[in-house]
Amino acid sequence: LGRSYAHVSGMRPIVASEGSFTSSPRFQMPLSSHSNSSLSVVPSSGVAEYVPIKNPLAVDEDAFQDGEFLGSHPLGQARAQVHQTYVVADTAHGIALVDQHAVHERLVYERLKKALEDSGAARQGLLVPEVVELDEPKQRLLLECAPSLEKMGLVIEGFGGTSVLVRETPALLGTFDVGRLVRDIVEALEDLGESLPLKARLEEILSTMACHGSIRAGRRLSLEEMNALLRQMENTPHSGQCNHGRPTYVELKLSDIEKLFGRR
Repeated sequence: LGRSYAHVSGMRPIVASEGSFTSSPRFQMPLSSHSNSSLSVVPSSGVAEYVPIKNPLAVDEDAFQDGEFLGSHPLGQARAQVHQTYVVADTAHGIALVDQHAVHERLVYERLKKALEDSGAARQGLLVPEVVELDEPKQRLLLECAPSLEKMGLVIEGFGGTSVLVRETPALLGTFDVGRLVRDIVEALEDLGESLPLKARLEEILSTMACHGSIRAGRRLSLEEMNALLRQMENTPHSGQCNHGRPTYVELKLSDIEKLFGRR
């Protein structure tokens, strides 16, 4: 039957923080009173111990049970992470299961899209520019889109032969495999061809970037990080669906759970 991680009275596993590091830039939560939360990752080698603690975002448990907290936070409060992939949240009417990669991919996409609509995405210079080897048609296709890619935060230029040189990347994506991103963008452009309007092609590129900049399945999150994810979901349009059309979370009503156990 596996291991019990949490229950609604506020017990949760604490993971040793030695060696923890911060992932891509912190979430912005303009409508939440907890906007200083950020995502970080704790190595899987951490040791778990079970101790009662206060709720991670300083939410009064009585207020949570009375519905004051849930009134403004429909996705409720995170209670656990299962298989280092899904966040389990306690909601007003049951529980919610959130796919951490799918939802973060959507959040990053929406932020990139907004940045593009404004003044362009913030960029981070690479200490050592990265050379990406391509064939001649791929290089030509990529360089044709260089001005649009620069607005998205990806600065490239031709570099001898059929290579491209990447000098800057979107700051929002943090640290990632630059070469793989470039090749995935070229592949997306080839698949789309010239049949779609420029806007649709740009949105597909943004979706590819978002996938590279999002937290992955298999990465352990603290309870504070899970709650930060839930709050960002509540303040981001279309967060219920990932960039590929799949749901980012499902909710199981308490009445349905009771039926499973023959209580109804």
